[in-house]
This record gives sequence, structure tokens and C-alpha cells, in this order.
Amino acid sequence: MAKPVPTKYKTTNWSAYNRALIQRGSLSVWLDRDLAWQAKPQGKLGRAQTYSDAAIQFCLTIKCLFGLALRQSIGFVQSLLKLAGLGWTAPDYSTVCRRQKTLQVNIPYRHSHSQGALHLLVDSTGIKMLGEGEWKTKKHGAEYRRQWRKVHLGIDAETLEIRAIEVTDNRQGDAQMLPSLLQQIPPNEPVASVSGDGAYDTKTCHEAIAARSADARIPTRKNGRPWKGTSPGVLARNEILRATKRLGRAIWKRWSGYHRRSLVETKMRCFKRLGERVMARDFDRQVAELQVRAAILNRFSVLGRPQTVAMA
Repeated sequence: MAKPVPTKYKTTNWSAYNRALIQRGSLSVWLDRDLAWQAKPQGKLGRAQTYSDAAIQFCLTIKCLFGLALRQSIGFVQSLLKLAGLGWTAPDYSTVCRRQKTLQVNIPYRHSHSQGALHLLVDSTGIKMLGEGEWKTKKHGAEYRRQWRKVHLGIDAETLEIRAIEVTDNRQGDAQMLPSLLQQIPPNEPVASVSGDGAYDTKTCHEAIAARSADARIPTRKNGRPWKGTSPGVLARNEILRATKRLGRAIWKRWSGYHRRSLVETKMRCFKRLGERVMARDFDRQVAELQVRAAILNRFSVLGRPQTVAMA
């Protein structure tokens, strides 16, 4: 059977999308005058916190957004608050560094699904943590082992916003983290489908997807064989295997809508545009830094995204 011709798309909202791209550079997008800058009393023993988590996250957002060092970020925030005419004081860099370790990052997202349920796209990418540059490694070789942090993302296929994120070391497999990503989706929110590449073709992943009553759009391995058992995950995976053998891998991918998964790869590229390297040194601060990047990308998506339609 002949391979299907790839569908071509065109963008229909260039004017609005162009305004959104320009607005991403506006500082007013990130500074909210109604932001609760001062921390509320917690009623606990010890010294009360001066600045709220939202204030600390704002400072880290400026740091990640413009690729600044921590001290420079505080100077940037101080000048921004002064220009905005706000009577707030910026936290010092040591306070931000200390609070980053335990910060609960708020990653906003929208609940707008025209089809009534979430279509989740999952994948992972590596962010360099420690190591030499590519040029030096190519010319002279690596003198010590480079290390990476692995970022596992789950995005909404409709809004392109990040709905789930996990950060691990580079030894952690993709399939092992899918149940954790699904746990970040509220239990009362319906999930229509979960799309991932062949690395997620495991019993653990299929059972986790079946537990949310969602369809798995995961291609079977080329040498895959039917699994034994009658659990919902096993039955769903075996049905994918039968459909693949009957239709062919290329036809099945197009028929099932698997190619929408490429949207998460595009989001990975956007994630790395905020920096190829994580700047924090210990793991907890690295997690917070990468979560702040996810919050920034979701804010970009809210401002506007391209609307595409298939060309006849």
C-alpha cells in the first residue's frame, strides 16, 4: 500500500499571532500590580517570611526569561519595580536562592477543550547540567563526563500548554515517568487520549492510560508480539498491534492521529530556547528553575498561538 502524502497546513491568524509575539517582549505581561508581593502570616513558630512565593517566582521568571545571573536579576527587578511606581522592595539574592530550593512553582493553564476531554502528548528531552561546550568537545575531546537533567513533559494538544512536568537524571527511562505525569492531571478531568513514541510501549504505561479510561496512541515495537493477559491495558495494546499489522505502520499513525505528537517535540524546542543549560547546581533548585520555564511557556501560549488549517 502506498504511503500517504503528508498534509500541508497554512496559518490563518498571522496578524493576531504577530501581535502576540511582540507582546511576549513586554515587561507589563509579567508584572501584575495585584500580585500578593508580601507573604501572609502562616501562624507557625519562627521568623515569618517577608516575600510570598509569587514574588520569588517572579524574580526567577525574570532570571530565566532574560538569562541573567541571580544578582543581575535582582537589580533588574529593583529597577522594574521603581519604574512601575510600586512601593515594593525586591528580595536580596540570598533570599531568592534559599527559597528556590523549596519553592512550589505555580504553572498556570487553561481549561478550554472544545472536544470535551484532554488529549495529552508526552515526550522527554535533555537539558545540560554540567559539561564542556560542543566546540571544545569536538576539537579536543571531553575531559570529563557531561551530565544532563531529563525533562519529561505532557502538553495539551489543543492549547499547547504544559500540563505535567517531571525532572529526573539522564538514567531515568521515559516509560517509568508516564504514570507520574498522569497523576498531575486532576482525577476529575477526563483524558481522551495519551500519545507517545515507542519508548512508552510498556505494560506499565498502557495500564496507567487504561486506568484513566483514555485511548493509547503509542506505536508498537517493530518486533512486537501480543501480550498475555486480559487487563484493559493489555487488550488495548494488542488491539494497536493488530491494527498496525492490518493497516501498516504509516496508515495506522495517520488514522489514529499519532502525528499530533510532533507538537510536543516543537514544545521541547521552545523549552530549550530559554536555555540549553540549567544554571542551578543542586537538584531541587534545578527542578524549580525548569518548572519556571514551563510557566513562562504557558504564559506565551495564553498570549496567542498560530491557528493552522489543512490545505485542500
